[in-house]
Amino acid sequence: MPAPRWVARANKKVLNRITRFIAPWAPGWAVVIHRGRKSQRMYRTPLWAFRRQGGFVIALTYGSEADWVRNVLAADGCEIESRGRRYQVGAPRLYHDENATDMPAFIRFMLRNVIKAPEFLRLDVVRELPPTN
Repeated sequence: MPAPRWVARANKKVLNRITRFIAPWAPGWAVVIHRGRKSQRMYRTPLWAFRRQGGFVIALTYGSEADWVRNVLAADGCEIESRGRRYQVGAPRLYHDENATDMPAFIRFMLRNVIKAPEFLRLDVVRELPPTN
């Protein structure tokens, strides 16, 4: 069971405002840049994301019904900032993995035993983008 929605709302108001500054650079973190399905507004969502086999795997700690996930699926992709680089990513695919096999050991432990979030989003890198200034 993913983290409750009240945790997501609290993180959006407090934690995300802090992590958005470190997420584009810190190992294991990334910022997903996506457009709202209805508002067409651009959003920047910090989260756990890891490079895997030509793309990224993202742990869906709030489940596949989170707004950012629905935005990325509707748009068939987004941009990701990770480790100081920007990528256009596409072909989003949701999958379920109780063992969190694509995650590093500590994150795997957290997802399996603490958060209990078995859903993931896989995105393929389409191309690397020039850095923003």
